[in-house]
Amino acid sequence: MVVLFLPEVENYLVELIEILYQKQYFGFYESAMDYVEDLIQDIKDSLPFQLKKKAPAHFDRYGKELYYVSYRKNHNTQWYVFFSIHNETYLVRYIANNHTCSQYL
Repeated sequence: MVVLFLPEVENYLVELIEILYQKQYFGFYESAMDYVEDLIQDIKDSLPFQLKKKAPAHFDRYGKELYYVSYRKNHNTQWYVFFSIHNETYLVRYIANNHTCSQYL
């Protein structure tokens, strides 16, 4: 099983490092980078084995027949990973956190 990310998702994750550091969620740039890299690695390692749920229609703008799983990274933030499955390839199409999308789930 392979986990791939759309280029838009990859770009968002790079931007996320900057956001986390600039908004002072992390005091050191390296800490923000480690946080995002850890999230990416968690997704790559465990996405195919997570209990997936069908994504609500609100998320159809990111693709049809999407599923999602969640990753809790700390007490305040839970990440939602939206993806489609093609054969044994998991394509991550969108990532958001509980602060931005939980009201739609």
